Amino acid sequence: MKKVYIIHTSLVSHAELNALFAELVPDAKVHNIVDDSLLHDVMQNGGITPKVISRMCSYVQAAAANGADLIFNQCSSVGEAADIAAQLVSVPVLKVDAPMSEKAVELGKKIGVVATVRSTMKPSCNLVRSKAAEAGKQIDVVEYLVDGALDVLMKEKNREKHNAMVLESVRRAEAECDVIVLAQGSMTVLLPELQDVKKPVLTSPRLGVERARKLLEGV
Repeated sequence: MKKVYIIHTSLVSHAELNALFAELVPDAKVHNIVDDSLLHDVMQNGGITPKVISRMCSYVQAAAANGADLIFNQCSSVGEAADIAAQLVSVPVLKVDAPMSEKAVELGKKIGVVATVRSTMKPSCNLVRSKAAEAGKQIDVVEYLVDGALDVLMKEKNREKHNAMVLESVRRAEAECDVIVLAQGSMTVLLPELQDVKKPVLTSPRLGVERARKLLEGV
């Protein structure tokens, strides 16, 4: 049985990711490492810090030492810390948003990135640009920050208000871009309201777990 460790910075995507692994990789044993101080520290400092990097490295090394076949990073805001931690282990470390960024580059040249927390915007846009560079493709990235919407979802537990805030930016991106990237996994709550959006709208959880399955299968 393959062993997967998911590193979470909140519980917002815990249930969804575990359900996706159960659906797509049912023979895998999934463990969860949750440290909500990581996201707090990133948001407080406007990006990753040496302490955040140190904790991410510790979690990745602990998962590897415990026999992980794959380590799955749930949070876009700490993606660059996950990249650093990945260099310390031989186990694959997959960022949830990497497959989404690759697909966005495949689908368009003008890519709108919608984020609900400021600390996510830079690493998400950088990831899209790096995937474009790997593909040898020239792209434009347009930022749509809906600052504070994540707090509305997580702290106020107000999905309706969160969705209304984000939908406004999605509509702007629809008019201006070829493809829309929803930078955080938590934004999948918006999907039922996006059925009439004419441009491709990408979210990370399912694409990420589908890639995890391929890695675990050695494809």
